[in-house]
Amino acid sequence: MDTVDLSLPDYYVNRELSQIEFNARVLEQAKDERVALLERLKFLCIFSTNTDEFFEIRVSGLKQRVDISPLSTGPENLAPATVLRAIASKMHRLVTEQYRILNEELFPALQDEGIRFLAKEDWTDGQRKWLENYFRTEIESLLSPTALDPARPVPRILNKSLCFILDLEGTDAFGRPCRRAIVQAPRTLPRVIRLPRWVPGVETSDFVFLSSIIHEFVGELFPDVEINGCHQFRVTRNSDFYVDDEEVDDLLRALERELFESRYGAAVRLETSADCPEHLSAYLLQHFELTGQDHYRVDGPVNLNRLLAVYRMLNRPDLRDPPFTPRLPKAVTRTNIFEAITKNDVLLHHPFDSFVPVMDFVHQAADDPNVLAIKHTLYRTTPSSPIVDSLVRAARAGKEVTVIVELRARFDEAANIELATKLQQAGAHVVYGVVGYKTHCKMILVVRRESSKLKRYVHLGTGNYHPVTTRLYTDYGLLSDDETLANDVHEMFLHLTSLMKPRNLKAITQSPFFLHERLLELIDREIRHAKAGKTAHIVAKVNALVEPELIKALYRASMAGVYIDLIVRGICCLRPNIPGVSENIRVRSIVSRFLEHTRCYYFYNDEAAEVYCSSADWMDRNFFRRVEIMFPILNEDHRARVIADLDSYLTDNSQAWAMQSSGKYEPLRPRVGEEPISAQAALLEQAARAD
Repeated sequence: MDTVDLSLPDYYVNRELSQIEFNARVLEQAKDERVALLERLKFLCIFSTNTDEFFEIRVSGLKQRVDISPLSTGPENLAPATVLRAIASKMHRLVTEQYRILNEELFPALQDEGIRFLAKEDWTDGQRKWLENYFRTEIESLLSPTALDPARPVPRILNKSLCFILDLEGTDAFGRPCRRAIVQAPRTLPRVIRLPRWVPGVETSDFVFLSSIIHEFVGELFPDVEINGCHQFRVTRNSDFYVDDEEVDDLLRALERELFESRYGAAVRLETSADCPEHLSAYLLQHFELTGQDHYRVDGPVNLNRLLAVYRMLNRPDLRDPPFTPRLPKAVTRTNIFEAITKNDVLLHHPFDSFVPVMDFVHQAADDPNVLAIKHTLYRTTPSSPIVDSLVRAARAGKEVTVIVELRARFDEAANIELATKLQQAGAHVVYGVVGYKTHCKMILVVRRESSKLKRYVHLGTGNYHPVTTRLYTDYGLLSDDETLANDVHEMFLHLTSLMKPRNLKAITQSPFFLHERLLELIDREIRHAKAGKTAHIVAKVNALVEPELIKALYRASMAGVYIDLIVRGICCLRPNIPGVSENIRVRSIVSRFLEHTRCYYFYNDEAAEVYCSSADWMDRNFFRRVEIMFPILNEDHRARVIADLDSYLTDNSQAWAMQSSGKYEPLRPRVGEEPISAQAALLEQAARAD
């Protein structure tokens, strides 16, 4: 084992290319005829959203590395320019496939269900008249067409906004040649317009894209020249924030400035309609300082993520996933949540278990006269969240309310600034996390006076306190009055407010100080068991596996005979099934109805199994640049439940993908005579039967 050089690049997958593999698995859901039709449309939109974020953050970061440190490489030894070329090759193929799925599979299938997306050549006379009136009354007054000349170059284009470039012929009002113009569609305008039903009693739903309406009637904005072409385009920009941690003296003000500027960051991608002439696309590429590698020609609207509006507008339960009601465990249906927790810890697996007990925990704490203090971390939520309302109410009632708000939660910065302001105005003590380290841990601490003593209750979770995503993401949450856990959470809040190193943590493990080292210790313990001839097994479920030292530790464990099952939703830089190195490691990804978001780790430990849940993925940022926690599942029944859940994911043969040593993924399907198993479907069925 010691003779194998675990630093060899062949043992690692590039993280950006692995992320593309995940997005390809998402796109496959849009093709899967086993998935309900509108859910397939939703997955197509999710692919678009994921792709946008990938370019805004990862591609933009690689472009900066090309300028700043072009020879820098990761463990896989690929320079940033090489990675960018590989990304372009893969993404051009995926985007082409995305529009093929839309045009050849989804649109025809939707039309068969009476849901039509009408091109302008398909409009009836009545529809055209209605749309012309819609353009004049709802659209035209919001447009600001800009003719281009030496005095007026291309206007400042907002990130991911729908725009049009026009090829003109003629002269303007001042007798000068008029060659080109830009029209920007304001973000306030809907991208998909639903037409009125024209035939009474006929169940049809007709939609028209905003781009089609503007394209058809844009001539009204340029009445004195000939329009030879009108072509939509969209620019994606660098949206990653940079705040100098050493120079910033007011994080909130600095982020507000960055939030505005990020709308106009450096361009990283240009999308145009497929029929955009070469001279116009070349003009745009030159203006935005992009190359042909960055140019994506698309056969349809340039902003497919806006099709989610159609998913929300249509009341077609027959074309959606079957509805479900999250389970409300009997243990927490009693009136007083604190009595329920005192009787027994409560483990919740969302969305199969309702998030209501967590909201009740904060709600009752806000209204209970015996509760003296509430401390809470917020990474992603909404200012209108019921939890935020409860915290506001508690602060106004005079309770000690401390909220750690992470202002730099990517793409939620504006919402978090708003909720921080709302909490401060109510009298809560708001702390903006730790400069230089995102506060990503999920914790609530409630201090309650009981029988003349102070008692502490906690909630610890793997996911965010967000009222929407708790029904869409899988996560674990634990409600407990365990004194050791409660004391550790108390120490964590002292750490976050005082910035002193957490002291005497007994059960919880924290990053950036201890978590990475602790996980390496737990892996090494399994190695020792395997070397002693004992059964050794590790199961880890995370969203991403990137950190090199942890990957090396897993390789060493595999070489020592430890059986390792990794359930990694997205990025995985480890290569399984390499002879002599990772032949005892299996990696699978689950892509299904709910976004897999739980982070939990199981160590066999010579039959004395230990199970942990965490807010942390196995990435450099989570171990060294974020405040995270890992907490043990102490209750034997709860531990058995998490292990059973992991077993469900490991036996899934319907929604699982097996990673190959090449970095590619193969879908798992039932063998002949084998029952199809879907982990999420099984968990939904269990929730329906329970209690």
